[in-house]
Amino acid sequence: MALKPIDNALPLPHETAKFGVNEESKTASLPPPPADPIIDYISSENLEPISDPESEIQARFFCVWILILGSFLFQGLVEELDSKDWTRVCESLNNVRRFALYHSLLLLPILEKVILMVVKAMKNPRSALCKTSIMASSDIFKVFGDQSLDSANNAFDNLLLQLLLKASQDKRFVCEEADKALNAMVKSMTPLPLLNKLRPYVRHINPRIRAKAAITISNSVSKMGLEAMNEFGLVSLVQMAADLLNDRLPEAREAARNIVTCIYEAYTRNEEQKQESWQNFCQSSLPPIHAQSMVKITSSQ
Repeated sequence: MALKPIDNALPLPHETAKFGVNEESKTASLPPPPADPIIDYISSENLEPISDPESEIQARFFCVWILILGSFLFQGLVEELDSKDWTRVCESLNNVRRFALYHSLLLLPILEKVILMVVKAMKNPRSALCKTSIMASSDIFKVFGDQSLDSANNAFDNLLLQLLLKASQDKRFVCEEADKALNAMVKSMTPLPLLNKLRPYVRHINPRIRAKAAITISNSVSKMGLEAMNEFGLVSLVQMAADLLNDRLPEAREAARNIVTCIYEAYTRNEEQKQESWQNFCQSSLPPIHAQSMVKITSSQ
């Protein structure tokens, strides 16, 4: 009796070898995967204004703009910032910077939404997108100053936290850019409201965030006079500095010493017996061991 052929029989050895050669040749002929696009980090000085911003809003971002008291609403920009294509988001962030620097009145009506989108980009694991978003925050601070604080959705609070986080991480070029943004924030904002925003972070569980917050507070306090310090709460400010003097990180302790020096200079500016006046104030405001530390810092001045 003849055997019936089996359709799914294994291929012969020479057929297997031939199949393997064909597959290898096909694999070898495949093009290499595309490389990630290169992102240019454009400094603020090298950003150029948009030649026709109203037309750019309509044509580029497919937006219907509305004239409201001299300002324009361009939802398309926000949609571009929310794109899933990270290169488009980078491009849109640079456009945000251009609008902030040269056409700020157009950006102001949606500034809060833009800040929230900047925060979202800053959380992205792609370093290029993260750095571009930090650069955008710097330009927003430089142009809008205290207006950046106006928020019903905690946009500024979220941005501040992200900047402190990025300034505390190990990626040097991201950390340096975040430091620049924090410095731009201090230079462009009134110290008092900024200190109220920074105050909670000196007790943050992350010691690096505490240190960055302490440095930023120190830079803000250096801009304040005695009147502003009193408005914030001079005793509260001294107590904050006293706590930071015992912090784990030397950056936080150094920032605390700078804060103490600024308070001392403002408090004793019109005093004849400066050290005596300062000692009495510290002893009346702090526990003895903290008061002693404060007096020791200023005793050489």
